[in-house]
Amino acid sequence: MYYVYILVSKVDGSLYTGQTDELPKRVKRHNKGLVRVTKAKRPYELGYFERFPTRREAMWREWQLKKQWNTERKKKLVASFEKTKVDSLLGL
Repeated sequence: MYYVYILVSKVDGSLYTGQTDELPKRVKRHNKGLVRVTKAKRPYELGYFERFPTRREAMWREWQLKKQWNTERKKKLVASFEKTKVDSLLGL
């Protein structure tokens, strides 16, 4: 299973979109400062994710969110996402 996710910076509310096959581990790497592009604005919370059966589909969706969606549209997506889905995935 592959995931496309949106992280929300707790520092300034900025968003980061990515894709991975190990979402809980990836979120932890972002928050430990092990991902260069997100290091300065950590900590992050997982605001949104989608599951895909193939990496190709996940990469396509990541591209759509990064290139075809503006920040306001992504913020609305995060706001409408059920927090219980995030908590259950991360084991909270």
